[in-house]
Amino acid sequence: MAKSIHMENDVLRVGIIGTGWIAEKAAITLNGLTECEAYAVGSRSQETADAFAAKWNIRKAYGSYTELIADPEVDLVYIGTPHSHHYDVTKEALLADKPCLVEKAFMANARQAKEIIDLAHERKVFLAEAIWTRYQPVVNMVRELINKGQIGTPRLLTATLGYSMGDKPRIMRPDLCGGALLDLGVYVLNFVRMFFSANIINIESLCVKSKTGMDLTNAISLVLEDGLLCNLQSSAACVGDNIGVIAGTEGNLIIDNINNPQQITVNGPDRTYIETIHVPQQITGYEYQFLACRQALIDGILEPREMPHEETLYIMQLMDSLRQKWGVRYPMDE
Repeated sequence: MAKSIHMENDVLRVGIIGTGWIAEKAAITLNGLTECEAYAVGSRSQETADAFAAKWNIRKAYGSYTELIADPEVDLVYIGTPHSHHYDVTKEALLADKPCLVEKAFMANARQAKEIIDLAHERKVFLAEAIWTRYQPVVNMVRELINKGQIGTPRLLTATLGYSMGDKPRIMRPDLCGGALLDLGVYVLNFVRMFFSANIINIESLCVKSKTGMDLTNAISLVLEDGLLCNLQSSAACVGDNIGVIAGTEGNLIIDNINNPQQITVNGPDRTYIETIHVPQQITGYEYQFLACRQALIDGILEPREMPHEETLYIMQLMDSLRQKWGVRYPMDE
C-alpha cells in the first residue's frame, strides 16, 4: 500500500513543475476539472512562476522546484520539464514522500527509470508516467472491438507519428535527450503495447540522424510471439499522417491520430465501411491521467492501473536497445 495522503474535500491539489507548453496544457486541463486543482507551480525563476500562476489562476508560485515539493498542501507533483531533467526532480520529490506524475519519456534511459521506480517502491510513494494516451477511454474501446472479434485475428499493425520540428534544442541536443524516439517514438511503441502484450521475438530498425547525432526519423519493425507484425515510424522532420491501423483477418480499425485519438473507423471484409466511433468529449485529453492518479491515491496503490511500472520500464528498455543499435547516445548513458 502507498503512503496515504489527505485530499481536502477529495480534490487532488497538483503542483506543476515547469512552465513550458506542456505545463500550460496541464494547467488548462486541471482548470477544467472539479476533482483536481492546479494548486501550485514551480519554476527555476520566481518571475516566471508568478507570471504562469497569474495566467492560469494558480494559487501558489515558487521560484524553485524544492519549494514546491516542500509545500504540504501539494498532493501530486506533475513533472513537465524536458525528459533530460526528470530524474533529479522526481528523486527529490519521492525522497520527500510526494506522489509524482512524470511526463513521457519517463526518464533518459532504463537505468534511471529502474532507480526511480525502485525508490518509489522502497518508500511506498505513488509514481506514474504521464503517457496520456494510455489513460484515455479509446484504449478500452479499441480493446473491446479486438476482443469481440470485430476484425478477426490481428495480423498487421501500422502506426506513424511525425511533426516538423525544425532544429529545436530538445530535438537536436544530446544533453536534452534529443531525437524523435523519446519524444514521438514512445507513442508508437505504446500504441502496440496498449493493445498487444505478447513478447517481441524479432526487431529490426533504421534511423536517419541529425548532424548532432540524434535520430530525426526512424522506422521500427516488430514481430510478436502471437504472429502480429508491427511497422512503426516516428519523425521530428516531417508532417506525418499520425494514423494507426490494426488489420485483422476479417477487417481493420483505423485510429485517426495515435497521439490523441478522436475517432475509430471500423471496416469489415474487403475494406467495407461499417461505422465510425467517436471518443467522449475532452478538455484536452490530459484529464484522464490526472483522474487516474487521483483514483490510485484514493485506493492507496503505488502505480496507476492504466500504466504499470513494469510497462514504463519495458518501454524504456526497448528505447535503450534501439538507441544502442543506432549509436544515439546521451550524457546520462555513461
